[in-house]
Amino acid sequence: MKTITARLKSWASILDEKAEAQARTTATMPFVFPHVALMPDAHLGLGATVGSVIPTLKAVICRRRSALTSAAA
Repeated sequence: MKTITARLKSWASILDEKAEAQARTTATMPFVFPHVALMPDAHLGLGATVGSVIPTLKAVICRRRSALTSAAA
């Protein structure tokens, strides 16, 4: 496990720079508690890093509905 910042920890042995930057941004959100965790398969995603655990305090993060999901619904 590697501590990237006090609020970002990674279990990924290989982590793309863009995925790390995305996770760093997520970790700065005030409702994230205690830290974002990146799993071994973490990679860049749309909105959030795929393979991340984002625990929150008094907040819920809903997933975005894609155009394909909306059209099928």
